[in-house]
Amino acid sequence: MDDLKSCYELSLPVTEKCNAISRDIDRANGKQMVQILRRCDAEIFEKKINDDSFQQTLYSSSVIQTMVDVAKRVEMILRDPEESLIVLSGCGTSGRIAFLLVTSFNEMLKAQNQKQICLYIIAGGDRALLTSQEAPEDDPALGALTLDKVCAGKKRVLFIGISCGMSAPFVAGQLDFCLKHLDVFTPVLLGFNPVHMARSEPMQNCSFHFKDVAERMTAEQRQKKAFVLNPVLGAEAISGSSRMKGGSATKIILETILLAGHESAFRGKITMPECITARITTNEMVYETTYSHSDELAALIHKAGESLQMKAHVYYIGWHTLGVIGLTDASECIPTYGADFDDIRGFINNGFSEMKNKEGDLSSLGPQFVIGHKDFVDTILPTLSQNDMILFLFSVNDDLHEVTALADQVRRRTSNLHAIAHDLEKLTVPKRVCNMFKTVLHLTWSFTSEEVNSFVMRQRWELSTKWCLNAISTGAHVLKGKVYMNYMIDLRVTNSKLYRRAINILQRFTGCAKSECERALLRAIYSTDDLSEDMTSADVWKHTDAANRRDQVVPTALVMIQCGCTLAEARHHLDCHPVIRDAVSACFSSSKNKSTVD
Repeated sequence: MDDLKSCYELSLPVTEKCNAISRDIDRANGKQMVQILRRCDAEIFEKKINDDSFQQTLYSSSVIQTMVDVAKRVEMILRDPEESLIVLSGCGTSGRIAFLLVTSFNEMLKAQNQKQICLYIIAGGDRALLTSQEAPEDDPALGALTLDKVCAGKKRVLFIGISCGMSAPFVAGQLDFCLKHLDVFTPVLLGFNPVHMARSEPMQNCSFHFKDVAERMTAEQRQKKAFVLNPVLGAEAISGSSRMKGGSATKIILETILLAGHESAFRGKITMPECITARITTNEMVYETTYSHSDELAALIHKAGESLQMKAHVYYIGWHTLGVIGLTDASECIPTYGADFDDIRGFINNGFSEMKNKEGDLSSLGPQFVIGHKDFVDTILPTLSQNDMILFLFSVNDDLHEVTALADQVRRRTSNLHAIAHDLEKLTVPKRVCNMFKTVLHLTWSFTSEEVNSFVMRQRWELSTKWCLNAISTGAHVLKGKVYMNYMIDLRVTNSKLYRRAINILQRFTGCAKSECERALLRAIYSTDDLSEDMTSADVWKHTDAANRRDQVVPTALVMIQCGCTLAEARHHLDCHPVIRDAVSACFSSSKNKSTVD
């Protein structure tokens, strides 16, 4: 069985593999988790991954040169913006990063009286900025249609399609559309697997697959008509959770490209490989600075974990783009860990008017879209308890009177109040502000005079805050028991990528054949021990539609396989052991004892 498991692991793309560094993260305390996550994130900047000199890394000369080439396309469009666009598109985390970069870059252009020529596309529209909208991710035709619509009438478009696992059908459809119209589009694929590991399974109502598109992109790159940016970052700390390293690297790469193009267009700085390398190294320094505060980060993980263990809540209260980072991190916990939307929630000053999303105020869509500080005060503050953790996210450039006024309101309800605060070397957050919080993760940054109040400074604060919140929300869910080894075992199976990942997880822990694991998964999805032919022969998107209405699908399937038991018995095991790894351990013991008796 161990041989079967190891063969299965070898067959996975890098983004889906198990990271040896974090294999025992579910047994770690807060301090140990920080060190594990620190080592995993360090792989973003490694010169070699697993002693494989043939895999491209972020610092590889070929990757750097491709970034230079794409930055030159950005420069061309900025110099001649009429009838031109730069479009960033992705699903889930990738789409949220695209949104953040586009809105920030357009704000910078606006401040400099330049034309705002960037657009973002996220599968599922602006709802997907705050909630999981998985079904559109599986629709390549929808991706192409959406791109065609936003680019109508444009004569030159730089399109950057982001798919960390090189698997999203929505993005594949857009890249295929670009390849058919190279007279207008220059397509760029950003992902973190080698091309031969791109997804090769059929897509909904589609004659091609993602790997096919990636190979065609590679062929066009020889004439610089298309570009593939796919450095290998190593496996994620939580297997398959591309919101972490994948999201961070996406931010680093695309900000580097956009800024390099901007500086070439408006400041006469020629984009050279050395410039790109220097910018990446600056982000590596952001990583070092962030993780140098490991004690404070461990304390925040511990506090957030305590809150979730007591069935209480974690609230991020952020200002400006740090608020967007908080909203993003909170929204990603739902599909990743099968969390309830109110387990971890984010709020931003001035709500949607601060978000600047293209569809505007979405608060009428339901409680998941209620995101302003005023909404927090009106709906959450009156019911706060000591078990709820509140984490403020702000910088010295934000309105500190507003920060202290809101902190004072919260302190009247609970002392469980903490902060991540960003300083400048010569302009620090006053002690009276810091003293309002139990724990302050205080990050001090040095900037040149021209960088102060700049896009660059805000980028670093965002990236640092992202690393902190990823660690806090991941650690809290690990402490709650939502992770088994380093697998997000209670993920929601809501699209084809997650359906495939669920089967992979079952294979990983049982060593059973794919067909047996898929059958157990379908029993859990359709809530029956007797699968009909209609169920087993249905398309994957019908399975995922049904799975979206079920809780604990993967844990239930795992228990059924391990114990050889019925659906009802599996659910009983999980009811008796709310922490999934305890339920699985109990099943292992039960199966072992049963075989001994036999």
